[in-house]
Amino acid sequence: MKEKENNKIKISLMQWIFGGAFLTNQKFIKQLAPFFLMLFFMSVIYIKNRYDAEKILRETINISAEIKELRAESISITFDLMSISKQSEVAKLAKKYDLGLKEAVEPPHKLIIKNDE
Repeated sequence: MKEKENNKIKISLMQWIFGGAFLTNQKFIKQLAPFFLMLFFMSVIYIKNRYDAEKILRETINISAEIKELRAESISITFDLMSISKQSEVAKLAKKYDLGLKEAVEPPHKLIIKNDE
């Protein structure tokens, strides 16, 4: 007898699942709406997260390119400044603009100050 009841329960459960009877069940329908609502909000959050990540990636690429460009400009300016500040270049520029400066022909003297205390 128990075997027949067990068999009957298995058959009715199989019919309930595979037959689609659970889809018309009121409890299932009440649980379905919040589930789809949650899926919708999770999809929206996923799409927004993906969009934000791509935006950050584009900004990172743009900033990296700008950094490379500024680094090259910095190196160029540093080289120009170093070449202009050489003694021979300073002398040429002073002569060119007639500043009245003369290039030192004698080496500088070292001053020694004695503190007698």
